[in-house]
Amino acid sequence: MKFDTPATTNPIDRLKVVGKPVDRIDGPLKTTGTAPYAYERHDVAPDHAYGYVVGSSIAKGRIVAIDTSKARRAPGVLAVVTAQNAGKLGKGNFNTARLLGGPDIEHYHQAVAVVVAETFEQARSAAQLVHVDYARAKGTFDLASAKGSATKPKDGKPDTAVGDFDKAFAASAVTLDATYTTPDQSHAMMEPHATIAAWEGDRLTLWTANQMVDWSRGDVAKTLGIPKENVRLVSPYIGGGFGGKLFVRADAIMAALGARAAGRPVAVALQRPLMMNNTTHRPATIQRIRIGTSKEGKIDAIAHESWSGDLPGGGPETAVSQTRLLYAGPNRMTAMRLAVLDLPEGNAMRAPGEAPGMMALEIAIDEIAEKVGMDPVEFRVLNDTQVDPENPKRPFSQRRFVECMRTGAKKFGWERRAARPGSVREGRWLKGLGVASAFRNNLVMKSAARVRLERSGRLVVETDMTDIGTGSYTIIGQTAAEMLGLPLDRVDVRLGDSSFPVSAGSGGQWGGNSSTAGVYAACVKLREAIAQKLGVDANTAVFDGGDVVANDRRVPLTKAVAGGDIVAEDGMEYGDLDERYQQSTFGAHFVEVRVDAATGEIRIDRMLAVCAAGRILNPKSARSQVIGAMTMGVGAALMEELVVDKRLGFFVNHDLALYEVPVHADIPHQEVVFLDETDPISSPMKAKGVGELGICGVAAAVANAVYNATGVRVRDYPVTLDKFLDKLPPV
Repeated sequence: MKFDTPATTNPIDRLKVVGKPVDRIDGPLKTTGTAPYAYERHDVAPDHAYGYVVGSSIAKGRIVAIDTSKARRAPGVLAVVTAQNAGKLGKGNFNTARLLGGPDIEHYHQAVAVVVAETFEQARSAAQLVHVDYARAKGTFDLASAKGSATKPKDGKPDTAVGDFDKAFAASAVTLDATYTTPDQSHAMMEPHATIAAWEGDRLTLWTANQMVDWSRGDVAKTLGIPKENVRLVSPYIGGGFGGKLFVRADAIMAALGARAAGRPVAVALQRPLMMNNTTHRPATIQRIRIGTSKEGKIDAIAHESWSGDLPGGGPETAVSQTRLLYAGPNRMTAMRLAVLDLPEGNAMRAPGEAPGMMALEIAIDEIAEKVGMDPVEFRVLNDTQVDPENPKRPFSQRRFVECMRTGAKKFGWERRAARPGSVREGRWLKGLGVASAFRNNLVMKSAARVRLERSGRLVVETDMTDIGTGSYTIIGQTAAEMLGLPLDRVDVRLGDSSFPVSAGSGGQWGGNSSTAGVYAACVKLREAIAQKLGVDANTAVFDGGDVVANDRRVPLTKAVAGGDIVAEDGMEYGDLDERYQQSTFGAHFVEVRVDAATGEIRIDRMLAVCAAGRILNPKSARSQVIGAMTMGVGAALMEELVVDKRLGFFVNHDLALYEVPVHADIPHQEVVFLDETDPISSPMKAKGVGELGICGVAAAVANAVYNATGVRVRDYPVTLDKFLDKLPPV
């Protein structure tokens, strides 16, 4: 099915199942511990051995010699695989570094060997016996020192310019020129990167934790040099991804190599330190923002420049993307520069681009609003735009940004905010309110599904879409139930298997809208087949309550399948609507904090998010997505930072003891409001993404609230007390 004209009235609009806050259908499996995660697939590989990955202890250089003899003789050891005996390996399309290092080493903890043994303990013990001699080379590990050598990215992300920024900025009545930094951050998901691999002849099956099944199937095939059709990936349940499992990582390749060498299935889970240094992370940024306004606060000039780093061949953190679209202003420019760093691979983490970009932009907006003498909410409202500022002929499909701001301000009690920072005190606590805009582009991806109406009257949906804790099972089930007029408990959803039709996958906030649109397309074809069997017009027939209603009569669906199951398969493809209209999601974040006047301790008291993100397919699971994102935003604001050893090139705090993330005690009451919205430009579902919108702007709202409480502006994340303690108002 091709979606190239705006959606009109369709069966989803009945909203008998879609749009309802139903419980997640996978919830009972998750809460009883019976959901089969990758490392726990004893049902498919009960006799599997265990692999333990050895990571490089240098960041850059070469392996001079590697001695595995002691490891091979250790108790229970079945095989040891290194680059010397792995055979010729390629590199996947989505990896920057090779997943098995040797002789060249590209980053710290790059996998250099996997030891396979009967038990995990034997594999771990034997891995300590692998002796590697390295020739260390000089590396570059500090973004600030490498900034001067950064160049334009080569991956099609050009600088942008509209009008004459320099001239307009120089002529502006009020100006801001400030630099902000965000640190390297880790996905730090609970479930490690894990895989069980099994070979049957030349065919490989991987039960793995992966967000994008088809992408990764192709990369496994390319890395191992085997046909794609000989690879099967199975990933029905994933314990958190946040972008860190978008791509194949060392666990999958090392499990496959270990299983081939040992002649039996092998399970590999990356130990936590390797998750931090071996897999991808959100790269650090340095961001310079310049804003010029009139005396009344209208933006005349806005510029956003960002520097980030990655391994050779990598890409930038696209931190300027939201600045191209969020605020009006006739004179504007953005630029990105990429430095070569010999740190572990940088790549997507929840809301790549907008999340770190808005950490900087939304502090800058508060700063310029204060210089103008305007309330920060009013400043944002004043500078709204209904068209793409770089291309005014291109309107937004929906843009209810101002309504998000107004709704949030009223609900949060923004009128009680003290305009003078540091002026509200309750006992030992300084109190403050902060606000930030939320913005994330809406993306759509081609997605397909297969649906089967069984003789029993049950409907089965199959697609390789994944569920990373987002509720994919449930909204896909709701979509199919709505289309066929069935209760949700008569729909079976099967996900995460490469033998199913290729879906959009989970990532980039495109998964929910795109995958359900693919199910919609398959169900349209199934409705047509059912109508043909029953001799009715599919365009006028109504599917309701397990029946087909047409020509003033009601016929049970089961009559159509009396002679056997009916199967239909289709997908949703997209035309040029995303080129004709700018599709984005919007929101507003409000935060109340208190800061201990003596110790600088920060506590968050209240959080509110107001979101405009198209039709909300399941308000309960969507709210869970947003409050989870808000929690990650708190972590980014106050604690999350991968600390770089700038001598040796690795992340020092590579475990959950030292890489701090928020816990329940850190998170106060959270409220989420969804505006009642549909976007017919987006898809037949009239939905958009919401899972990443919830993090965009949160960190800045926290930082702005800290400033309002203390009068101390921190521009370098995380906002830890060492950066402002000596500047607090006198007690």
